[in-house]
Amino acid sequence: MAYVRKGVTFVGEENGVAVAVAVVEREEGEFELRNIAVAEKEQGRGLGREMLRCALMYAAGGGAKRITVGTGNSSLRALAFYQRNGFRITGVIRGFFDAYEPPIVENGIACRDMIRLTFEIGA
Repeated sequence: MAYVRKGVTFVGEENGVAVAVAVVEREEGEFELRNIAVAEKEQGRGLGREMLRCALMYAAGGGAKRITVGTGNSSLRALAFYQRNGFRITGVIRGFFDAYEPPIVENGIACRDMIRLTFEIGA
């Protein structure tokens, strides 16, 4: 998770406790959402959407025309979340997760490929 040191981290807090986080990495003018997470007991309250809004505002303020994100083919909730929030599938990196040990399995699906999604800022 070296991207945490390289990126900008946004933290959502309630009563002094971190309940959500987003990390955006900027490299050579490109912006990538590297992580977004909400504490399990806090999910379903719109906190992920709020963290995404912060990330998009940061990227737009930095002159970005788009921001990308990658997630596993088996991460069904994440894929739905990004698409509900305006991201479009723009690519697949086949076999990206094949060498992971132990293998990743989510929702009964082997995680093998990285799905790349892009949000067009200002579109």
